[in-house]
Amino acid sequence: MSLPAQTPRVYHGSLAIDQALYHFINHEVLPVVGIEAKSYWAGFEKVVQAFTPRNQALLNTRDKMQAQIDDWHQAHPTHNGQIDYPAYKAFLQEIGYLLPEPEDFSVTTDNVDAEIAQMAGPQLVVPVKNARYALNATNARWGSLYDALYGTDVIDDADGKAGGQGYNPKRGAAVVAYAKEFLDQHFALQDGSYKTVTGFKVVDGALQVQQGDATTSLQNSAQFVGYTCSIDAPQSVLFKNNQLHVEIQIDANHPIGQDDPAHIKDMLLEAAVTTIQDCEDSVAAVDAEDKLMVYRNWFGLMTGTLSETFNKAGKAQTRRMHPDRDYTAPDGQPFSLSGRSLLLIRNVGHLMRNPAILIETEAGQEEMFEGLMDALITPLLSLPDMRDDNPLPNSRTGSMYIVKPKMHGPEEVKFANDVFNAVEDLLDLPRYSVKMGVMDEERRTTVNLKACIYEARHRIIFINTGFLDRTGDEMHTSMLAGPFVRKGDMKSQAWQPAYEAWNVDIGLATGLPGHGQIGKGMWAKPDEMKEMLATKMAHPQAGATTAWVPSPTGATLHSMHYHEVNVPTVQERLRQRARASLDDILTIPLAQDTHWSDSDKQQELDNNIQGILGYVVRWVNQGVGCSKVPDINNVGLMEDRATLRISSQHVANWLHHGIVSREQVLATLTRMAQVVDEQNKDDTSYQPMTENLAQSEAFQAASDLIFKAMMQPNGYTEPLLHQARRRLKAQNQ
Repeated sequence: MSLPAQTPRVYHGSLAIDQALYHFINHEVLPVVGIEAKSYWAGFEKVVQAFTPRNQALLNTRDKMQAQIDDWHQAHPTHNGQIDYPAYKAFLQEIGYLLPEPEDFSVTTDNVDAEIAQMAGPQLVVPVKNARYALNATNARWGSLYDALYGTDVIDDADGKAGGQGYNPKRGAAVVAYAKEFLDQHFALQDGSYKTVTGFKVVDGALQVQQGDATTSLQNSAQFVGYTCSIDAPQSVLFKNNQLHVEIQIDANHPIGQDDPAHIKDMLLEAAVTTIQDCEDSVAAVDAEDKLMVYRNWFGLMTGTLSETFNKAGKAQTRRMHPDRDYTAPDGQPFSLSGRSLLLIRNVGHLMRNPAILIETEAGQEEMFEGLMDALITPLLSLPDMRDDNPLPNSRTGSMYIVKPKMHGPEEVKFANDVFNAVEDLLDLPRYSVKMGVMDEERRTTVNLKACIYEARHRIIFINTGFLDRTGDEMHTSMLAGPFVRKGDMKSQAWQPAYEAWNVDIGLATGLPGHGQIGKGMWAKPDEMKEMLATKMAHPQAGATTAWVPSPTGATLHSMHYHEVNVPTVQERLRQRARASLDDILTIPLAQDTHWSDSDKQQELDNNIQGILGYVVRWVNQGVGCSKVPDINNVGLMEDRATLRISSQHVANWLHHGIVSREQVLATLTRMAQVVDEQNKDDTSYQPMTENLAQSEAFQAASDLIFKAMMQPNGYTEPLLHQARRRLKAQNQ
């Protein structure tokens, strides 16, 4: 990648550091954390010099293995999607792609916050570059069930229940009925229903529930864990089930509470138990200016000072981090619960470089590996929280949680672990203070997952599955094997359910519960909450302690699944099953019959290419790394680079194997650009592509993602996106 235009830099040994970034660290961060600038930058340089060659060697290994796999497929052509799998498996072992499994072991990670080690619940992923979104997610630990139901399609519009600008009492009544059914199901009373409750009192440390002249109590008295205000007229009562809290809020003067027999105005559910603040897939950060926004926001979260002022409905509003929530226990003792989601931060993977810091080498200046930059800077920014100097604390155990994405196999996990060792030494932190989440989204990591966990066994707190990136790598790895099934059929292929089950099986076998999370992927349709409620319970039922949701509202609704499913009980049952089949995981999703109709092929192109353009145009032109993008049917989908990777690789595969032609792809790109421009016509900051396709950086980047897909390292989209975004930013300077 070409180096950026010259910007003011500060030179420290072999490092050339962007001046604004250097000033931020030296004058805003280091004085707060009490580290002397000269020693920090000297240690920084030492780590960079030690690990940059190793980083590059790991990337070279990726390229070498991919070339070997390509050669094997060319030498062993398939017929009707059939491969000699014993020979293929032996070949993968021979080249070191498929490694021997280590002996049985259990992870030993300690000082892990309960939200990760013990609690099962929803997880948000949010671009930390956007302060407002970062705060929304941080504050999504508690969510209004009434608001989540009223504002989504969970409550239908039939029989006069449609929403609108004003409050609809019929819809409101349906919301209250739904919420009280939730209470009846999970916090059952000895007699009757919450629909007939008229009040609450605390009597001798127990909850007394009034039903007119009669009283009753909870079937399970241990579920009552707290209240606020007085025992005779509590303003709220706090329940607990499956480690998650529900707060019933009571206010006779509230517009909703005044019409309720018990004066219940709302129910707050403990929702986004954890949040990944993302530096990677959902962020467009291509230079020092962007990275500074990322780092400044994370520092604000780790010092409790982050705020954002914005206009809403013509009024200025300022958002800040929520304080803790105070309660009285049944025995009269005060206690607090965190008002904020526990935050992890996803660093950039091993591939990308960033011009925020340049390194002087024998060949000249080169950009620093961005993953190393994140590893050296984000823990520094976390020191106030780790040292208990944050008035709105994140970790209560002195730990910091970094999720590492896109690692290929155990050698790369070991590299990340060694980097964190060096960072802990630089910052004088106890060993394993920096915890690691390993994203199981690359094929070489999946098939060697136990060995990957072993390499991080003292600091691992997270594994997950990510269908889209994992499918993108599946396709790029086996690009030359033959044409793939249609994208919509990918989840029905043998490898996919085996991969999902394998991840849980390995996580349980290595003792992750009690030390970390086993996670599942994103619900991508933020407007389809009724469908999410009907289907996403499958994630806790599969043994996952967390699963990704696209919004605070989604977190509130998904939290109900964890009241219904006791994940530790499910995990105990799953420990007894046979492990998922590695042979199934290695089965490439090749089409057995490629005689699709012309209309089917065109539909596949339209779907993929519209999605590519819809995402890329915002990424390149507006620097938006994650947003709700309308699909070909105008259904809003949460898109990030993972969705882009699968779509571009799929089109490239069909193009390479002659299912579609270059002319068809070019024609579809042109036609879909018009569709995307029309879908965005009401966005005043949108820059149409069709005004000049040849000069549109976004359109050209989308085209390159397809036509140059086979040449991209592991099929990643970042190199081309970063180039296009930088060119556009340079033009606008």
